[in-house]
Amino acid sequence: MKKAAGKPRPKKALEGLAGSDPVARVLVTTQLPHLDRPFDYLVPASMEHTAEPGRLVRVPFAGTDAEGYVLERLAASEHPGRLARLRRVVSGLPVLSPQVLELCRQVAREYAGTLSDVVRLAVPGRHAGAEEAVLRAEPVVHERLQPAADTAGWERHAAGPAFLAHVAGGASPRAVATFAPGTDPFEALAVAARAALVSGRTALLVVPDHRDLDRLAGALARRVPEGGWVRLEAETGPAARYTAFCEALTGRARVVAGTRAAVFAPLPNLGLLAVLDDGDDSHAEQRAPYPHAREVAVLRAQQTGAAALLAGRVRTAEGQLLLESGWARAVVAGREVVRACSPRVLVAGTTGPDAQDPLAAAARLPGDGWRVLREAVRRGPVLVQVPRTGYVPTLACQTCREPARCTACHGPLALPDAGERAACRWCGRPATDWACPNCGDGRFRALVTGARRTAEELGRAFPGVDVRTSGGSRVLDRVPALPSLVICTPGAEPVVEGAAPGEGGGYAAALLLDGWALLARPDLRAQEEAFRRWTSAAALVRPAAAGGAVVVVADPQVAAVQALVRWDPAGFAERELGQRRELDLPPAARFAGLIGAVADVDAVVEALPPLEGLRVLGPTPVPERPGQAPAVRTVLRVPRERSAELAAGLKDVVAGRSVRKQPLVRVRVDPLQIG
Repeated sequence: MKKAAGKPRPKKALEGLAGSDPVARVLVTTQLPHLDRPFDYLVPASMEHTAEPGRLVRVPFAGTDAEGYVLERLAASEHPGRLARLRRVVSGLPVLSPQVLELCRQVAREYAGTLSDVVRLAVPGRHAGAEEAVLRAEPVVHERLQPAADTAGWERHAAGPAFLAHVAGGASPRAVATFAPGTDPFEALAVAARAALVSGRTALLVVPDHRDLDRLAGALARRVPEGGWVRLEAETGPAARYTAFCEALTGRARVVAGTRAAVFAPLPNLGLLAVLDDGDDSHAEQRAPYPHAREVAVLRAQQTGAAALLAGRVRTAEGQLLLESGWARAVVAGREVVRACSPRVLVAGTTGPDAQDPLAAAARLPGDGWRVLREAVRRGPVLVQVPRTGYVPTLACQTCREPARCTACHGPLALPDAGERAACRWCGRPATDWACPNCGDGRFRALVTGARRTAEELGRAFPGVDVRTSGGSRVLDRVPALPSLVICTPGAEPVVEGAAPGEGGGYAAALLLDGWALLARPDLRAQEEAFRRWTSAAALVRPAAAGGAVVVVADPQVAAVQALVRWDPAGFAERELGQRRELDLPPAARFAGLIGAVADVDAVVEALPPLEGLRVLGPTPVPERPGQAPAVRTVLRVPRERSAELAAGLKDVVAGRSVRKQPLVRVRVDPLQIG
């Protein structure tokens, strides 16, 4: 690097410095967008061999001490002024590896964020005791594994065995796998990870939440030698999380299984990146710059040349786009396999003697649904999926059906439990003096029935049958394979004990209630999300040949319902992507959401450089919450090929506002919800 022109540095200022490369370029972890750049510091002689790239250090910054990461060591600095010295080297390991640093840079560019924010997601908070324990531990010698004899259902899918063979042989295929019912996705991921180990490489597996991670951990314990894998998640606590991070960094662990932030795990010689159920919104980071684990995995696979796998029961529009672009290949089961292992799916109100009766079909559970329920509960557990938790989570006026809102904060009113007063879900204030502003009636009606109320109603209808609930703060992992009713919210479905892999999930039947509540969400992904939730529940039911049946209560003309009846995730994904292309919606186009005060959001939009194809949608009001200032949201849309320009423009504008100490606007590229 060139030395800056100017006066030579006084000799006294250079005393006590490292003899080789006495300048450290440091990424200071600041939250100010305009300071998103490295700063140069002098390296004292005492830190010459410890202040290496990747190490966490403390430095003087803006009148205080701050943490940062050494990015590189230099012989000289281009900064013409006087440089401060490093205070101390904090970490005993280079925790920010070059590979992860480059990935963080790509993610920051993709999501219009700062490098500091992305590094904060990638590197967990240091735990000194955990770091010292890993450094003191004896080195681990890993044995070369052989391919697993049991392929966990991959052989039932076209291109499945070929994918495993290529990974085991050291190649880097990319696949979007849609698993048929009867295939345990956690066992399948563990087999894929083992294939990467067979090739002498490492594997990174990302799942939506800790319940999925528990099931994946069980599958890995059966496939990977003890000590060869770790789970990386925040729920385990700072010490366990940092231990797992350091074991991955040092090569002691060759497989990392974790939730969304684990996609940054510093595994050397990465051979496989897998994301399970990429449509689950748990994969979207809730901290700036809000990256999605799927997109980070795609970027990392391109950067490292590792094999990539998006796997699940369904296929997202984003996964379909990767297939149609040629980036990945499909792994799917043939129709004969799907027919043999899937349950029979019925739309409530369309069969039996009440099929032509509009009043009977309009019931919450029409007659044919009751018949399936009564017959199935004699043979085993029955799963009942309800979209909402609680008792009556949404109330409306008895007369005009206007949604009931709190008179204090305008939050939605709900009935917490039987015999209790209606109260606001936001501020908790009892609705003692509520009257409908539209018609004046003070009576309520249930707009949505929650899981607890459903359990109460079904318990009365089936006396003597055990009724269990799963959802909210009390989620069941397993239920016995005995006749019972299991009422759950989406994502909280328990597994039936003793259900054999490849033979369905063990439930005699499933009822998918209140489908309208999922489909009526004012959201681009409403149908896709409903289909994903229904399929996840239906896959836990025995095959049709064993008497398994699924009853969905929804409009039979809806595309998601038809796809469930046919069990056609691929066709549904093709349709979704095709419609979004016609309407220039994600993922066919790139969106960015701006949230803030009206004047601030307008100022950001006006300051953006001209972009071909840019459309501004909004502003629209953001629902107010107690203690929050009024805000609006504006959505920016550009063609997908202009996404890099949009992200760069937004980043520059936000940094400029930060320099001028103007109020910042929250920027979210590719928001999950755009209305």
